[in-house]
Amino acid sequence: MEDETAPQKGTVTQRAIEQIKAMIAQGRLEPGQRLPPERDLAAGLGISRSSMREAIRALTVLGVLEARHGSGIYVTQLEAGDLLETFGVVADLSRGPRLVELLEVRRVLESTATALAAARITPDQLAQVEKHLTAMNATDDPEEILAHDLAFHRVIAGAAGNGTMAAILEGLSSRTFRARVWRGYQEEGAFARTRREHAAIHRALVAHDPEAARVAAAAHVGEVEEWLRARLRE
Repeated sequence: MEDETAPQKGTVTQRAIEQIKAMIAQGRLEPGQRLPPERDLAAGLGISRSSMREAIRALTVLGVLEARHGSGIYVTQLEAGDLLETFGVVADLSRGPRLVELLEVRRVLESTATALAAARITPDQLAQVEKHLTAMNATDDPEEILAHDLAFHRVIAGAAGNGTMAAILEGLSSRTFRARVWRGYQEEGAFARTRREHAAIHRALVAHDPEAARVAAAAHVGEVEEWLRARLRE
């Protein structure tokens, strides 16, 4: 048994976290599999049960493990969406320059996802995109526009066919921040402009033109970046 005095506690717990992650990466623990009893796992890794308990708690918060009442601790299905939920927290809590950085990342990913979607989108997915575009154009209520804007981009990200990219974009698409943008657009009378941007994205998808889709999506997120930078200068 390792010496686990208080100063080493965090180090031992971190080591336990890394060892459990390694067991998953090596296939010794599979998605959906129940962990061995805490006592056995701690003994096998040569650490105390308290350190093992802290490691399990940390991995549960991260979405790697899940506790099932009365059943035990299980490895999650390790879906990208579950593991990347913290992106959404970062986006919701960020302000000022940090938000601009997040938008720069979103511009890169959104343009790539939209280009992929232009090549891969199905007729059903295209119909969903058009439905949300029509709904956005039919109202001036920022809450309704926000809901359809989120859905519009979510369908496109899904159509790109890359679940990890879609999960990251979902996390970067802070509903709180988007609501601020739409309210700001309403005050500035900029609804017409952003509707044109969405329409350009839709046209590129209909034409199955990846390069036009990339440019339209980059321009759209770029406008949001400029809006935020202008707000920060005020």
